[in-house]
Amino acid sequence: MDLRKLKTLIDLVSESNVSELEITEAEGKVRIVKSAGVAVAAPVMMAAPVAVAPQVTAAPAAEAAPVAEAPAVAAGHTVKSPMVGTFYRSSSPGAAPFVQIGSVVKEGDTLCIVEAMKILNEIEADKAGTVTQILCENGQAVEYGQPLFIIE
Repeated sequence: MDLRKLKTLIDLVSESNVSELEITEAEGKVRIVKSAGVAVAAPVMMAAPVAVAPQVTAAPAAEAAPVAEAPAVAAGHTVKSPMVGTFYRSSSPGAAPFVQIGSVVKEGDTLCIVEAMKILNEIEADKAGTVTQILCENGQAVEYGQPLFIIE
């Protein structure tokens, strides 16, 4: 990952209400954790030892449990969150959800909304099929790459 890009991400996390950010790219994975108002970046998978703050080295160890749960997701196509934000099943609090379990969707149909920085982003189905699982609760915070729906 480009050093300038990493510095920009650290500055954005430091100045925002986000306490943690994880980015995965072809070159590797970086996790930025804010503690005491200061953001610190650390590679999640390191090829060589790097000196980092003790809080940061403990974070990947605590993350081991959720990674072990990932295979529990059912078979089928997984629709993942393209951003960090808040998951909403409908366009407004009183409206009907975009999809329910058992809903048949076409490619391009709206599945949900992820609100990021006061912008409502419609998340569309990237595959046609039947929604078999909804993996998030309405109003729940979601992370980049977090599974939202299973479509079979």
